Amino acid sequence: MKVNLTFPVFSGKLSQIGVIAHFLGLSVRGIIKSMFYEVIPEGKVGALTYEYDPSWTDSPLEALKRGQIVMVPLGRRAVPGVVIKKVVQPDFRTKKISQILYSRPLPKQILTTIKFISEYYMTAEGEAVNLVLPRGVEKKRRSKQSKKQAKTEHFPTEPEIRLNIAQKNALQGLVEAPGATRLLFGVTGSGKTNIYLKLAQNALKQQKSTILLVPEIALTGQLVRVFQEVFGPMVTLIHSQQTEAERHLIFNSLLETDSPRIIIGPRSALFAPLHNLGLIIIDEEHEATYYQENAPRYSAIRVASGMATSLGIPLILGSATPTVEDYYISEQKKTLIKLTEKAKTTAVKPQVKIIDLKDREKFRRNRYFSAELLAVMGRNLEEHQQTLIFHNRRGSSTMTVCENCGEEILCPNCFLPLTLHADEYKMVCHTCGYRDAVPTDCPKCKAPGIIHKGFGTKLLEAELNKLFPKATVRRFDADNKKEENLAAIYDEVKNGDVDILVGTQTLAKGLDLPKLATVGVVQADAGLALPDYSSEERVFQLLTQVMGRVGRGHMETAEVYIQTYRPEHPVINFAINEDYEGFCKYMIQRRKQAGFPPFMFILKLEITLKTERIVLAKVRETMKQLMTDKRLKVSPPMPAFHERTINGYTWQIIARSRSRKALVEACRGLDKNFKISLDPPSLL
Repeated sequence: MKVNLTFPVFSGKLSQIGVIAHFLGLSVRGIIKSMFYEVIPEGKVGALTYEYDPSWTDSPLEALKRGQIVMVPLGRRAVPGVVIKKVVQPDFRTKKISQILYSRPLPKQILTTIKFISEYYMTAEGEAVNLVLPRGVEKKRRSKQSKKQAKTEHFPTEPEIRLNIAQKNALQGLVEAPGATRLLFGVTGSGKTNIYLKLAQNALKQQKSTILLVPEIALTGQLVRVFQEVFGPMVTLIHSQQTEAERHLIFNSLLETDSPRIIIGPRSALFAPLHNLGLIIIDEEHEATYYQENAPRYSAIRVASGMATSLGIPLILGSATPTVEDYYISEQKKTLIKLTEKAKTTAVKPQVKIIDLKDREKFRRNRYFSAELLAVMGRNLEEHQQTLIFHNRRGSSTMTVCENCGEEILCPNCFLPLTLHADEYKMVCHTCGYRDAVPTDCPKCKAPGIIHKGFGTKLLEAELNKLFPKATVRRFDADNKKEENLAAIYDEVKNGDVDILVGTQTLAKGLDLPKLATVGVVQADAGLALPDYSSEERVFQLLTQVMGRVGRGHMETAEVYIQTYRPEHPVINFAINEDYEGFCKYMIQRRKQAGFPPFMFILKLEITLKTERIVLAKVRETMKQLMTDKRLKVSPPMPAFHERTINGYTWQIIARSRSRKALVEACRGLDKNFKISLDPPSLL
């Protein structure tokens, strides 16, 4: 018998050979050789070459695709990795790919992003892969999605999203703006959410998905609820409170579908594996939470910009107080869209009263609240209206010292002041979380005179309970973020069950409180003294955001009381006059003179070593090395803001340059103990 065998080219599914081989009684291994691929494993490594033995797979002769997720050996462990490309057999011994986790590869923009993060932020490609793949991606899981959810691909009827004239004009401007990245500067209460809804709806009409990034899911429940009301099951939430299994199942469903989705979540949601991404929106783009401080350190805004550019899709940045550099750059590139009208015609401009904290006559009744503010709070209680008290410092007391010798009670890990939390009567470190009992005597001189100075939100809460015993006072800050359901607290406040709300910046982020009549800022200038180029910007943003909680059209009048030691400070005045553009010009002038973003790029180098002598020698040596490059402006080595920890002493070097490439090149060859931060939002 004459058999004519024709072998196809190895470019697709070659299972025909397997069938023929079986018919002839031959092994597949005897017909085809192993293939070799570059794979990026999870970890502090780059791409490595692995052997792929096709004989053990279900489709034995199928070539792997770029972007497929596989399991590979790395050292003594097996870790997930991403296939990059097929390569020729190397002249060194290789390990084998042990498992193919998904037949469908990651979408193009994810692979581009892995490369972008690695190159732009000087980090190993494997660390970028860590961002992309969920934990436990190698585990087998049973889907919990209901049949009803699985079948829901589009809304039954197209929801109506109404826009006023100003919003329509802003939408048109965003659509027509050049380039990928556009900035929507919309004052508080101007209705940016409606524009986001319309943009997402337009993307869905084109069968395209949307990613909406928010600073923190727990604090943006309103926006999430609005999207869910409009788009229903098409909305998928991704956030840190979900279990490993939940995150994995969401990843699976998104990777395997071509149906458009709307993804909402913090910065990690940017890496959702969508095959049809058509739009990225970043709400409250000024928030520092969009920068990841842990390795790999990156800005979600910059990564999103690179992603949008690679796909040719729009990235919309939205804020009432955008960062100075983003505002300035978008203005130069003609991609700035302004929305300066309040959405509700009933919205009113708050009446702002500045109270000088140096005038102690105004604080005879209470050392923390002026007589005027207390009078207004009393009136609000009688009229069943709410008051918000803002102070950006947690705890009861911010400093504990010995009255006899002056010894300050410090954290044994961070060597920073411990904060008294009187409600649980514990000393707490707000940096590392260390907790200890309140000392009864001085650990140094053994004298009993321990005193507590300064104040935080817990102390203010206690004071208000004494001053207004019949009022319902609730605290809203990072200390109760994990202990209580913030969405439940918000509903309680919205329904009018809370009379006085006390909190930190947690309160300033987008909450719409219909029964809120008055905002009181206990010490507006608290952050101005921090040694950081962005400290004034943060104070302005916080004041503007917290003032924006009132005057949103729910009541005929709105009041804001600003208590400050520096009533003449320009930042305080720009904030109370709602003059963002004036503030931006002021900051741009200062940044230009001092050489900070957007006029120069920043590199922050930090190193922690056991003794101060060793760390000083290393930073001085490194400074000399950096100063040989004339493109760099290098500041003298200084102790870090958190200088001492249990690991040793931390010092830092700040280098600036008009060329970001120069800073990247300066990082090469540095001591591996240096922590590298490119474009850090803060120098603290």
